[in-house]
Amino acid sequence: MSELPRAGLTEPPASTMQMLAHAPMSDVIDALAGRRITARALAEFYLARIAAYDRDGPKLNSVRALNPDALAGTLDGTRPSAQRPLAGVPILLKDNIATGDEQPTTAGSLALEGARARDDATIVKLLRSAGAVILGKANLTEFANMLAIDMPSGYSSLGGQVKNPYAPGLMDEHGIPVLTPGGSSSGSAVAVAAGLCAASIGTETSGSLLHPASLNGLVTVKPSVGLISRAGILPLAHSQDTAGPMTRTVRDAAMLLKCAGCQGPARPSDARAAAAGRLHRRPRRRRDEGRAHRRAERPR
Repeated sequence: MSELPRAGLTEPPASTMQMLAHAPMSDVIDALAGRRITARALAEFYLARIAAYDRDGPKLNSVRALNPDALAGTLDGTRPSAQRPLAGVPILLKDNIATGDEQPTTAGSLALEGARARDDATIVKLLRSAGAVILGKANLTEFANMLAIDMPSGYSSLGGQVKNPYAPGLMDEHGIPVLTPGGSSSGSAVAVAAGLCAASIGTETSGSLLHPASLNGLVTVKPSVGLISRAGILPLAHSQDTAGPMTRTVRDAAMLLKCAGCQGPARPSDARAAAAGRLHRRPRRRRDEGRAHRRAERPR
């Protein structure tokens, strides 16, 4: 990507904004750090694109709800630093990840419409600590596709159908996309692919990060279970569930994973996942016990 033009802190030129529309997160961070754009202008830019392409135009329907407080943390002096590498960077969260603010956490279900969590999920706390601006919640396959075998990818009773940004008008007679957006982190993937946020967070039990990333031309990582805390994320399978980044480049994925992953003594024990893993493992016998067992079975 060519170098972004420098501008004052108040009104970045249109060329800068358009170059950032489909820029990697690392370029967005560079623009913020170099004062070529302000955090507030960046958030407003993504909100305008959501209005133009998600709510109107092709109506991608990838963003289930916007954070009413998204602009509150976008002070003009906000810049990324070593301590806060994501300062001012707008991020979307899959709507099965809890936030302890005015945003509901619904998993896309009418049954949870308006439900609010008491606290942020651990991953959200880490992202906020790194300075990220939580722009809103991304649509998803309802309850991460645990309700029905034939549930269309990207459909939820509360959020409706997510469309693939590369063929948003190609629908079958039932209103289901011919080119699927992938599931269940479809909204997280489509929002990044359409330039509606700098990056997003999805979740996976079996393919829900990898599938939408591949269908939307993105990079993701399914971390080892336990690397990212699942506290505050609606569960499906404790032995497999994990959150992960949805980005444009490998570098961006690594950066986001570093900020979202628990490190050192702060890492949650994930006791239930460990217990589930032990249940699926054959117990090992000590070597001496195995030899004694074989000697006992040997015919005389």
